[in-house]
Amino acid sequence: MKYKDFLDLKYEPKKEDLICLFKVKPARGFSMKDAASRVAAESSNGTWTALKAPAHVRTLSAKVFDIKGEYVKIAYPMELFEKGNMPQIMSSIAGNIFGMKAVNSLRLVDVSWPKSIVRSFKGPQYGIKGIRKLLKIKNRPITATVPKPKVGFYPEEHARHAYELWTGGVDLLKDDENLSNQKFNRFEKRLKLCMKMRDKAEKETGERKSYLVNITAGVDEMKKRAKLAKDFGNEYVMLDILTVGWAGVQTIRDLCNELGLAIHAHRAFHAAFDRNPNHGMSMKVIAEIARIQGVDQLHIGGLGKLAGARREVLDNYIKCSKDSNKKGFEVLAQEWHGIKPVFGVCSGGLHPGIIHRLLKLLSTDIVIQVGGGVFGHPNGVKSGALALRQAIDAYMQGVSVTEYAKTHKELAQALKTWGHKTPI
Repeated sequence: MKYKDFLDLKYEPKKEDLICLFKVKPARGFSMKDAASRVAAESSNGTWTALKAPAHVRTLSAKVFDIKGEYVKIAYPMELFEKGNMPQIMSSIAGNIFGMKAVNSLRLVDVSWPKSIVRSFKGPQYGIKGIRKLLKIKNRPITATVPKPKVGFYPEEHARHAYELWTGGVDLLKDDENLSNQKFNRFEKRLKLCMKMRDKAEKETGERKSYLVNITAGVDEMKKRAKLAKDFGNEYVMLDILTVGWAGVQTIRDLCNELGLAIHAHRAFHAAFDRNPNHGMSMKVIAEIARIQGVDQLHIGGLGKLAGARREVLDNYIKCSKDSNKKGFEVLAQEWHGIKPVFGVCSGGLHPGIIHRLLKLLSTDIVIQVGGGVFGHPNGVKSGALALRQAIDAYMQGVSVTEYAKTHKELAQALKTWGHKTPI
């Protein structure tokens, strides 16, 4: 087989082919057809020299079937992949190819996943409807807050802040990506104290509350921490899904199915893959994989201090939170074949003066996570939590935050502090 054998612009993809959309910038001396063919070869069953292969091997070759400018579509026969094994699938379609000399840059823009692969994974245990039922919240956005600074508090301080957040109206306390079991804030003690404060806050407010406790560690340790979360009466665990790896996510998803725990997925490390628009892998693809593997909530961007334009955030939301999507610019059509939708989590430099932008762009089926925009409130943490809920109440009632602030002092103080500006 030669590289040209992986190019067939007349090929009609089969229903069960996995389709990848790549953005390709060939290196000097390589045409687009040549570079694209090498990507298809390297990611299926080609190599650098001509080979004599039997016919049954040739049927497994990926095919470049569409080239439009810098955008290339490659079809992969489903038989190339081990169902239910995301590490193997990603090693195939996103393995050696990014280091090939034939390309100056290469980006995996989107993937169209065939039904047989999608259904070989469990998908979310709860999804949007399940989380709403769990928390007894029918229509409004879910709220979450990370104590800030993100690391440094003692367990007692952490739990006290949790109580203030919960009684101020926040639904979910969340650990940040780098808080696990450090000496200053041990996992089990923090969990135990926060659960006591959770029970107290629920009795006082009449609302369900929960804790996105970060179990990220080695797989055996994550299992222990997930079981501790269940033993202490919690409903959630949180994973840094990219630093844990897809095999770790799959293992914890199976365990959480047994324990009845929801999974909150933090996307720490994602920008190493997706920030360069010409290289790596888009956040859409990460969102798709996370949904297939079965997280219940996933960070998708927030139009705040972190990179991510409106189009990107919307595409991420549609991929993880809708039953299907149509094709569009840099987007492949996708049917989810009964796999539950995931709650998109919006975070990163949010505060009460700007969250309405997200609600207008996406919907109320999101989790709004506000850290500094609660903890930085001039009257303290509980006032910050109250201001957050007031901003959401204003949106739900069709009233501007400026108007609503006239009769809600916590929101008024938040707007005086931050206005309507986006943090940098």
